[in-house]
Order: sequence, then C-alpha cells, then structure tokens
Amino acid sequence: QVQLVESGGGLVQDGGSLRLSCAASGGTFSVYNMGWFRQAPGKEREFVAAITWSGRSTSYGDSVKGRFTISRDNAKNTVYLQMNSLKPEDTAVYYCAVDRRGSALVSHPVGYNYWGQGTQVTVSS
Repeated sequence: QVQLVESGGGLVQDGGSLRLSCAASGGTFSVYNMGWFRQAPGKEREFVAAITWSGRSTSYGDSVKGRFTISRDNAKNTVYLQMNSLKPEDTAVYYCAVDRRGSALVSHPVGYNYWGQGTQVTVSS
C-alpha cells in the first residue's frame, strides 16, 4: 500500500513559476519510477513528466518540454515538479503516481499503480 500526497499548487500569473512536491509513504520509494500527470475539466488525464527510480532518466510531455523539470530526493521519499514559464493552458489538477513494476518509463496513466489526490494549479491570463 502506497500513499501519495501532492502539495505546492495554487494561483500564479501567466509566466510565473511553481514547484510541486509529492511525498510518498507506505512503500519502497527508492525503487519506484514516478510520474506527474494533469487533468483539466472535461479533458483526459495528460502525461506531464516521469523519472526513473534512480533519477538517472526523465521523460516529458511535448507541451511542457523546456519549461518543467522533474526531480526526486529518495532520502526524503519525495518527487518534485518545477514549473516555469507557466501558461493558462497549464491550468489543471496535477497528480503524482507510482509505476510500481515499471522498468522503462511510460506515459500512459494505465501504467501507474497508485495515485495521489492531486493539487490544483491555476494560471491566470
């Protein structure tokens, strides 16, 4: 049983920055690949970023490449998403997720086993 709690969301102006955090408990965080997804009202859940258990490899959705950075601190059981140059189209609920049995990084939500409750990010125009 893995529990994930996201934090750091809020309201930010167009062009601003936020850093999201996801704290994990109840599992072995250091061996899990981790991902960030987002979902806006009326839209499907969208892949944002993923990172391997070691932090050696990362992957990003096309819409956030060059603006967002995923990282992790295994000693703190925490994964981060640094979001820069935010745009109104980034407005969504952001979720972190665990790929418990993953090896290669995956970008589809069906590949993830556990999910947090999400944190709202709103970017004003």
